[in-house]
Amino acid sequence: MPSLKEIKSRIGSVKSTKKITSAMKMVASAKLRKSQKRIESFLPYQHKLDEILKSFLSASPDFASNLAEERDVKRVAIVALSSNSSLCGAFNANAFKLFKETLARYRHLPDDAIEIYAVGKKIEGEIRKLRREFNFRGSYIPLMDEPNFAGAKQIAQSLMTDFRQHKIDKVELVYNHFKSSAVQVPTVEQFLPVSSEQLAAGDDAKSSVQADYIVEPDRETILQALIPQSLQSKVYAVVADSSAAEQAARLVAMQVATDNAEDILDELTIQFNKQRQQAITSELLDIVGGAEAQK
Repeated sequence: MPSLKEIKSRIGSVKSTKKITSAMKMVASAKLRKSQKRIESFLPYQHKLDEILKSFLSASPDFASNLAEERDVKRVAIVALSSNSSLCGAFNANAFKLFKETLARYRHLPDDAIEIYAVGKKIEGEIRKLRREFNFRGSYIPLMDEPNFAGAKQIAQSLMTDFRQHKIDKVELVYNHFKSSAVQVPTVEQFLPVSSEQLAAGDDAKSSVQADYIVEPDRETILQALIPQSLQSKVYAVVADSSAAEQAARLVAMQVATDNAEDILDELTIQFNKQRQQAITSELLDIVGGAEAQK
């Protein structure tokens, strides 16, 4: 049975831990609000861009893009996102698990035919621990600390250039999607080739009235510029989405840790009071026994 001094020491340690987890929860909450604001500010732009793209595509049903070319997959690129730090629950573990599942679909390919874009320190470290000869395409660790369009654009342009030059045949995005503050969904999306559903006009575009735009120099040139812009926006949206999911996961993890610390404090306080009461009772019995012996 631990002594009163040991219990008191444990209570002090738990109180210190609780202060840390409470502070980290507040920091995660502030960062989550910032991430949500970033997404909310960007979504109207992305939605309008998609609307314009679908409108043009519906007016040009025969348009074809070299970014939508389907071919046998001999080389693949995987863009995997995680956080740069821990203490965010199963966030990074889920991302790495999904990465391994995605990787398993390409087990027929040699390691040097798989290109890795690791966005996040944790997943980059885990992938390197596999000790396989993957082709790592740069390091994008700072992008998760401060998501920005310039960094996302760099990744998207590199992927599109390699795809056009037949250096890669398929690109997949692996990340945690921010569904709510309590739910982050591990997600895999095909980035390239652009799917026919993405290039085809949606049901909303077909049912709405199409504006007869006067386009200069021509529709095909505009579409060839809009599709890469849409793909660049997609990468940035995924990075921002993953960043928000990370902060939400950390907020929940720190809330759970703080609640657990409170429970442990309650148990230790009860144990401390029982031990102290036993010690006081034992001392009283010794005093009473000594007094009786003097009679």
